Amino acid sequence: MRQQFDLAGHPYIALCDLLKLAGLTESGGRAKQLIAEGKVLRNHQPETRKTAKIVVGDCIQLADNEICIINSQA
Repeated sequence: MRQQFDLAGHPYIALCDLLKLAGLTESGGRAKQLIAEGKVLRNHQPETRKTAKIVVGDCIQLADNEICIINSQA
């Protein structure tokens, strides 16, 4: 499933927070676990930093889900 996440004027979001807010994980702890296991890709590359700053233009993948970051207030 492909979806967009709107930063709504913010410069970035932490990766673990994004996964939780986008509904891909049930908790921040589970998000951090998946990130540490190397199951999360940022722009097609493994991202293992739990609080990596995700910015406009980044695409995050977890299993069959993809989130592309936009900012409607830029």
